[in-house]
Amino acid sequence: MGGVTRGPTDAWVAQQLREATPFGTAPRYLIRDNDRKYGSAFARVAEGSRITVLRTPIRAPRANAACERFLGSVRREYLDHVLVLGEGQLRRVLREYMAYFNTARPHQGIGQAIPGAARPAPPSSPPAPIVSIPVFGGLHHDYRRAT
Repeated sequence: MGGVTRGPTDAWVAQQLREATPFGTAPRYLIRDNDRKYGSAFARVAEGSRITVLRTPIRAPRANAACERFLGSVRREYLDHVLVLGEGQLRRVLREYMAYFNTARPHQGIGQAIPGAARPAPPSSPPAPIVSIPVFGGLHHDYRRAT
């Protein structure tokens, strides 16, 4: 998960990129907008990591629809329903949501499957009951077959 700051700068964004790409695990491409916080320090880290940086067109919010969709999901599904009182709580809330998003939430782009989940087992006979697991204090629920 990325960091949280009140005032992102070129140096801060460059450090986030360093921390997100440890041990040579850099992505091939990085899509970004045209914000000034992506300055020379960021460019040096990206170049040193052999990342091709792709800039979205100016004033084209739909150019990076996947990112915009994720940010909208975080806001609609969680942040619109909780009162965040500080940076520490925001970090915890975002970690919690990321875990839910990547391990329990179905994704349209992969046929309503859960990222990285094994294919569902064939139905047992008789079918195991479905268990509801509260997430975010009951704001959402994860449903699984009992084991």
